Amino acid sequence: MAKATKAVKTASKAASMQTTATRSPVPKPAPSKPLQSKTAMMKTAAAKAAAPAADDAPVIALNLPAGKLSPAMTAYFKKCQDKLGFVPNVLLAYAFDNTKLETFAALYNDLMLGESGLSKLEREMIAVAVSSQNRCYYCLTAHGAAVRQYSGNPLLGEHLVMNYRVARLNKRQRAMLDFSVKLTSSPWSVEEGDRERLRRAGFSDRDIWDISAVVGFFNMSNRVASATDMRPNTVYHKQAR
Repeated sequence: MAKATKAVKTASKAASMQTTATRSPVPKPAPSKPLQSKTAMMKTAAAKAAAPAADDAPVIALNLPAGKLSPAMTAYFKKCQDKLGFVPNVLLAYAFDNTKLETFAALYNDLMLGESGLSKLEREMIAVAVSSQNRCYYCLTAHGAAVRQYSGNPLLGEHLVMNYRVARLNKRQRAMLDFSVKLTSSPWSVEEGDRERLRRAGFSDRDIWDISAVVGFFNMSNRVASATDMRPNTVYHKQAR
């Protein structure tokens, strides 16, 4: 009987100890650091990564040391810097040979800025349509910006870069760009009917010459730019947006 009583007391004590252990507070885990948001993690990773080189350096992939500029070209570079805030990389690319630089600048200025029945905007539109056909990164960037500036319409610049056929063009502009692209992609197929369509759209024969000269110039420029991996000034990307 005494043994039985002792066993009951022992069992009771064990149960009491188990109940006490069950009721004791569970230890709290050590406080963890707050989780970083995905954005914060990306910023941290970007900060640790090496800064990428500017997209417009080097200007071209060829190792051509800069030549000596004539006083006229030195003054022209200064004029660009004062007026634009930078010297277009295409000019720097040609600066290895002053004669080639002067020839390029003179022809460009005559075709794009000289007297013509074509407006400056129309000439820039031709430049972009041709460059889009040739997928020229430099000219699409630089002259896409010019279209945005002259037209005051960023959407027009984007349309012409992507596909001039989606732009809301008038009859004159559409005829001009249709001819420019045909002269670029299949020059052997141009015939009198193409010239006549330009005349019906309001262009004179002198205008047709000017359209053709601008097309020819940018086909040449596109190929030189692509062959040398010419890089446009990064400032163009933000202009007139």
